[in-house]
Amino acid sequence: VQLVESGGGLVQAGGSLRLSCAASGLHFDDYAIGWFRQAPGKEREGVSCISSDDGSTYYADSVKGRFAISSDSAKTTVTLQMNNLKPEDTAVYYCAAVYGIDGVMAMAAGRTEYYPYWGQGTQVTVSS
Repeated sequence: VQLVESGGGLVQAGGSLRLSCAASGLHFDDYAIGWFRQAPGKEREGVSCISSDDGSTYYADSVKGRFAISSDSAKTTVTLQMNNLKPEDTAVYYCAAVYGIDGVMAMAAGRTEYYPYWGQGTQVTVSS
């Protein structure tokens, strides 16, 4: 399984970025794909997740109404559209995948360890 993130960068507060996670080496519809982030000195946290099977989603409270996750099974890509970005959104964003179990519920429960496959991460920096 290989996950490759793209789309990070530097943006001013209030701006937007779109992150993409290209997945390969897996049967896409059997996996949940999640986005996590880790800021300096902080623990990694779940941001959003989507089940490729039934399309169910999860959003952390801190990003609800600002971020939107979507999945394209034909392209085996998951996209995270981030709008109205805030300086506190600054972090390295990681894409991760989990097979079989309910990845959406796992993220909601803060069970980061349930995700065995991870990308290399992409930096998002929001300036004030």
